[in-house]
Amino acid sequence: MMRDIEFHPVQSADDLDLLDQALRALSVELGDVHLADKAVLRAGLFGPVPAAYGLLALCEGALMGAALFSPVFSTARGAAGVYVSDLWIAEAARGQKLGAGVLAEVAKRADLLWGSKWMTLAVYAHSTASRRFYTRLGFEPQSNATTMRLSQDAMQRLIRNAQ
Repeated sequence: MMRDIEFHPVQSADDLDLLDQALRALSVELGDVHLADKAVLRAGLFGPVPAAYGLLALCEGALMGAALFSPVFSTARGAAGVYVSDLWIAEAARGQKLGAGVLAEVAKRADLLWGSKWMTLAVYAHSTASRRFYTRLGFEPQSNATTMRLSQDAMQRLIRNAQ
């Protein structure tokens, strides 16, 4: 892994600016829509019950990587886990094991925060380099499950229709 890397949890407005910068860069690289402005990130990370946690990887103050992660729980696994929703590594830092270092730091922090014992993430089908990276680390595709998502509009309909 790169030398002189400092891992830093997102705790301040300056940290939030760096996390926002990393997540926007990731969205551009993936060709993804980016709807999470700083107000949304602030509410998610600093609200009364955090919906997510942010981690920065800095080298002499320069942003080299970032992750956004949150708790999950599985009765099938019998333990809490951590879901990594976003992982970004600066182009200049790729291939130097920083991605693995960031994920290891996420795992340590999630264990300390909520007793996490396993990790999950999703990889876009077109992101073949990311798939190879995660496979090298030991991640395995889950062929026995289909990820399903309920959109914001559909969730609001569900809530209204259940009343």
